[in-house]
Amino acid sequence: MTNSLRLHDHQGSPRPTDPRPTDPRPTGPADAVPGPRTPRTSAAAATGAAPAGGPAEQRDPFFDNAKYLAIVLVAMGHVWDPLKGQSRLLEALYMVVYAFHMPAFIVISGYFSRNFDMRPDRLKRLVTGVLVPYVLFETAYSLFSRWVGGSDLTVSLLDPWYLTWFLAALFVWRLTTPLWKLVRRPLPLTLCIGLAASVSPEIGDDLDLQRVLQYLPFFVLGLCLKPEHFQLARRREVRVLSVPVMVAALVVGYWAAPRMNAAWFFHRDSAQELGVPWWTGVLMTLALYCCSLLLTTCFFAWVPRRRFWFTALGAGTLCGYLLHGLVFKGCEYAGWFDQSWLREPLGEVFATVVAAALVTALCTRPVRRIFRFSMEPRMEWAFKRDATEVARDRAKADARPADAQPTAARPADARPTGRA
Repeated sequence: MTNSLRLHDHQGSPRPTDPRPTDPRPTGPADAVPGPRTPRTSAAAATGAAPAGGPAEQRDPFFDNAKYLAIVLVAMGHVWDPLKGQSRLLEALYMVVYAFHMPAFIVISGYFSRNFDMRPDRLKRLVTGVLVPYVLFETAYSLFSRWVGGSDLTVSLLDPWYLTWFLAALFVWRLTTPLWKLVRRPLPLTLCIGLAASVSPEIGDDLDLQRVLQYLPFFVLGLCLKPEHFQLARRREVRVLSVPVMVAALVVGYWAAPRMNAAWFFHRDSAQELGVPWWTGVLMTLALYCCSLLLTTCFFAWVPRRRFWFTALGAGTLCGYLLHGLVFKGCEYAGWFDQSWLREPLGEVFATVVAAALVTALCTRPVRRIFRFSMEPRMEWAFKRDATEVARDRAKADARPADAQPTAARPADARPTGRA
């Protein structure tokens, strides 16, 4: 936009360019938000990587790479879950991955939500991009479990099942974003909230609030981050130090595998529900926060910043996240994970590769296009048009006849002169 304005400034005669400065004004409300002009990329606008009026349409490959790698780790963790019982090494890998893969995903989600407010277009995007997929897939997972798995699970939007909890949590987190941007010290506040939730069994299971509250500090951390913080994590010395840190985490995980309950990493239960004193819950949750933050930094340190063949798949991670669970649950109901050869080292490697390949395929554009009706639905019929949209469309409609007026007015002017 700045280049086009400069081009007009360098034109010779001022009269042809007088109407031109008024042309960008109708697009001002859209461009005033630090983000791209196309509505489809409003999520990318929240990165704040480009200043307002700059080339914000360009996606940052780093974040797409990070989202893709994180969703691959999510799928690998899900396929390891039914196989890890007889392998201490696999259980150690499982614990290490679960210590940071969801925190990394949530930090990115918070970072992309930095510009969220109660503006009507952003609320619409929240409903169509988070709430509607949650309702559809929570219903689909419940019916799938009932019809295919033979369970007596009922459809309940207040009790997220399996991996749909993330959508419910993201909806709550984004709605509360203006509050965290308002308070003076949001990070210590949400840290206290997460620690308090870990010792509060009375919270219950509605909307999986334990996870919502215990993972909240990572979302708010993403809200507080700036592009330069990710630049610090990608420095060469951080990348070098992350290698021994990851190795040490694997060693600790191997030691802790037979001694520690892996449910701590889910942040789904309180300390009392895990059968330990309340003060143990505070210490364990605080220790896991520190561990997750350290390993998440190591993860970001090794995320490539250039474009690769998988970079474009980062835009389809929601599709891969929601669909791979149906496939994995189908395999579990069919008894495929009960095969003895899958619990051998080669079988575990095979299952890991298949899980990574599956979620990669589910993130591709053809799959996203098929399921767009459920993940990116167009629901103009459900919303009122706000005054900004009406004014913008009216300004565009008024601008078009004004541009065409010189050519359209000549025939009209010619008729009266002909009759005279």
